[in-house]
Amino acid sequence: MQRNCGWLLTAFLLAFVVCASVCSRAQESIDIQAGSPEDKDLKAISDEQDAQKKISMYQDFAQKYAANPAAVAFADWQLSQTYQANGDLNKALDAGDKALAVSPRSLDILTSQAGIAQQMKDSGKLMDYCARGGDACTAIGKEPKPEGMSDADFAARVSHEKEVVKDSCNFFESAAFNAISGEKDPKTRMAYIEKFTTAFPESNLQDQVTAYAMYTLGPGQLNDHARLVSYGEKTLAANPKSLPALLLLANSDVEDSNPANVAKAVTYSQKAIEYANANAPDADKARKLSAGVAHSTLGYAYMKQNKTADAVPELKAATSLLKGQDDTAYATALYRLGFAYAKLNKTTDARAVLEEAVRIPGPVQAPSQDLLAKVNAARAKGK
Repeated sequence: MQRNCGWLLTAFLLAFVVCASVCSRAQESIDIQAGSPEDKDLKAISDEQDAQKKISMYQDFAQKYAANPAAVAFADWQLSQTYQANGDLNKALDAGDKALAVSPRSLDILTSQAGIAQQMKDSGKLMDYCARGGDACTAIGKEPKPEGMSDADFAARVSHEKEVVKDSCNFFESAAFNAISGEKDPKTRMAYIEKFTTAFPESNLQDQVTAYAMYTLGPGQLNDHARLVSYGEKTLAANPKSLPALLLLANSDVEDSNPANVAKAVTYSQKAIEYANANAPDADKARKLSAGVAHSTLGYAYMKQNKTADAVPELKAATSLLKGQDDTAYATALYRLGFAYAKLNKTTDARAVLEEAVRIPGPVQAPSQDLLAKVNAARAKGK
């Protein structure tokens, strides 16, 4: 049978594609003591209505209080926002980076910088700021518990800190995902994916990101099969129930001539079917598509193991789940089912499913026509 991996990656991808400050060791707050000289000077600056005067005042403030890192970071951050309001985005970004140099884990500053990068349509810088923000969010609660603090109090503190920064952390995650989905260059997109995976290890978007990785590393994009498999294995190590990774590895192994790898494809496919649970009341289109692809791959694997009779019910389940979901995946399952029927000398059944397959435009149409011609010839000879 013809090797055809690209549709799996694309089909699964299409099924999916669809700041506050807190005192924490994981991220930094900028604290200016109330009533201090710095506080009074900042009040005077904030009262200034002339933008150019305000810029000069913030610059003078940063020099005056150069020995106070918090004051310098705050002044540069406010200077950045003033430049942004004036439409000078390059200077805004530079001033914000100076603030980050002093306070590198401030979610407020990182959020501001990410917003400027979005305005500039600079997805590279946006991804950098979001990844740094994700690192800071992920680190919350990972610091050692203070001596003398009870486990319950520490858990309550961590829960509060996460709640306070939730909006900022969600912003970083969604903005980073949008940078991935909007990137046209596959090499750049893969670099973004790797940053996302590191910065947001517990993201609810990880399956979608994995699907993008499969598509990016697969045929028609980077076409890096070894890296594709490596990524899938790492993903499964972190999340054994990742449907994109299970489908990726099943599809890869089923095409191998090594019987041991075909056996692994069986295992991966069976797990994908179990975790997708397509018959559950809450099963959505993505899960049904995943299950359908897994049944199709499992049936193909059984045929390669000369278990053709076992393959038929798997391929029939695949056609039932895939019809109306994805034409190429559905046509592939029909072709495989027609092939299985032909091997079992059920030419009438083979002809029926292949006649349906040849009506579906796409990469499986030609091989389905060839197989149908052979089936018809066999029927004509009475075989």
